[in-house]
Amino acid sequence: MMIDQIPTAFLFFAGALALLALPKGNLRGALLLIVPVLAGWQVWSLPFGNLHPVSFFGFEMELMRVDKLARLFGLVFCLSAFLGNLYAWHVRDTVQQVAALLYAGSAIGAVFAGDLITLFFYWEGTAIGSVFLIWARRTEGAFHTGMRYLVIQIGSGVILLAGVALVYRDTGSIVFETMTLGSLGTWLIFLSFGIKAAFPLLHNWLQDAYPAATVTGSVILSAFTTKLAIYALARGFAGTEILIYIGAIMTIFPLFFSEMENDMRRVLAYSLNNQLGFMVVGIGIGTDMALNGAVSHAFAHILYKALLFMGMGAVLFRTGTIKASELGGIYRTMPLTTILTIVGAVSISAFPFFSGYVTKSLTFAAVGNAHLWVVWGALVFASVGVLSDTGIKIPYYTFFAHDSGKRPKEAPMSMLLAMGISAALCIAIGVYPAMLYALLPYDVDYSPYTTGHVIGQFQLLMFALLAFAVLKRAGIYPSEERAIYLDTDWTYRWLLPRMIRNISAMIGQIWGGTTGMLHRRVQSIIAGLYHSHGPEGRMASVWPTGSMVIWISVLLGVTLIVSFFG
Repeated sequence: MMIDQIPTAFLFFAGALALLALPKGNLRGALLLIVPVLAGWQVWSLPFGNLHPVSFFGFEMELMRVDKLARLFGLVFCLSAFLGNLYAWHVRDTVQQVAALLYAGSAIGAVFAGDLITLFFYWEGTAIGSVFLIWARRTEGAFHTGMRYLVIQIGSGVILLAGVALVYRDTGSIVFETMTLGSLGTWLIFLSFGIKAAFPLLHNWLQDAYPAATVTGSVILSAFTTKLAIYALARGFAGTEILIYIGAIMTIFPLFFSEMENDMRRVLAYSLNNQLGFMVVGIGIGTDMALNGAVSHAFAHILYKALLFMGMGAVLFRTGTIKASELGGIYRTMPLTTILTIVGAVSISAFPFFSGYVTKSLTFAAVGNAHLWVVWGALVFASVGVLSDTGIKIPYYTFFAHDSGKRPKEAPMSMLLAMGISAALCIAIGVYPAMLYALLPYDVDYSPYTTGHVIGQFQLLMFALLAFAVLKRAGIYPSEERAIYLDTDWTYRWLLPRMIRNISAMIGQIWGGTTGMLHRRVQSIIAGLYHSHGPEGRMASVWPTGSMVIWISVLLGVTLIVSFFG
């Protein structure tokens, strides 16, 4: 069929152009849903292989390299684009609608890129498409946040391009395949992927940007950028040992910030960082089971994290705030949003019979098989932490806790429908994991529902719940406060501006002092010359005009004699 001859990303780009020709309203909403459905059907039906080779300035590029890894991410990206657009059905903002299609199309194009140059173009496309979901909020703060986000994301692409150029110089190939960290080029590519994956100390663009996006924009943002980076790491650096330890750190350090955070969308951004760590650990181990665990967790994570962002977005849409200190008690008038958000919370917490359990347990099994017991302990600690800071904190402080007095309406039907589908998929994957396991890159020989696995997980979860209850009862658990907490963004939001101001002030003082001194010196010289040679000066009083004429004549004569004999 004709559609099979078009790269999947181009369907989204064509949809963005077609959308501009349609009037605002339900027709645009329908198009936004039809495009990812057609794309998903195409991805599901395409055969494996290199399907769209093209030549570009002497380079052989591959626009559609289809295999099991690419197909899995392509399918979940199409699914998340559909759910995000359904959630945003009520939005009539052309900027957000076009940006959503361009962003999703670029992410899907990058997933199917068979070469590094094609990957670069789509990599930068995700940056340009996604930033408009932040700017669409149309506030001064969103503008500055978007600029910071864009600089970091475009910078990641520039680093990627530099790495590609060096790899091509060293190998003569641009094929996107497994690489080894043995050259500057591969290290640059690794760094570029790490920025988008929000590695430690490279992560804060995520907590800065996602909560600053529009209500629907944060849902769409949560699906693509970081998971594209996970795909790129799985494709390019599977089995790279350093990723194990990077991932372990990623699972732990966000927990402390999210426990204190008052903005619920920032809490979700930190827990997103935590969940990425589990995927990075699996990629670093690099065995079949570990990679299955990483990519299946990415699949499940896109769904339950989108569900959580949808729940918080619905609350923000109805109440105008997403601060824990200003919420509470709204379960009374938003019961469906409450229930659906709780499904997302128990999924991210890896309760048995929910999606997070059947995917995260693969990674735990792979870590155990590799005898990485310190890393295993870190992941256990992180699992307890994510239950506390997201699984409990998000629904408890948003919907229960103290009564804020707010009685908002239930979320719009399109939001509830998108949340309902996401919640149903979280439960379906948890109850019947074989449905997801069949899509994974490698054969799965693992059963998550053994007695030992289930009992062990319930013990871990009950311990975390008990710890929360005890800490809350004792008044030790961090309470919701009107505060803003900075982590590594402290360097460029507080330290760097003050350093620049202080250095500028010091340079200004030095410059002002130097120029003032020179000005005074020049004025002194001019005053001295005027005093001695001016009309009223000493020289004027002893040198009459006649004497001056004689001396000028003498000097002129001397000059002529020298010139003649010279």
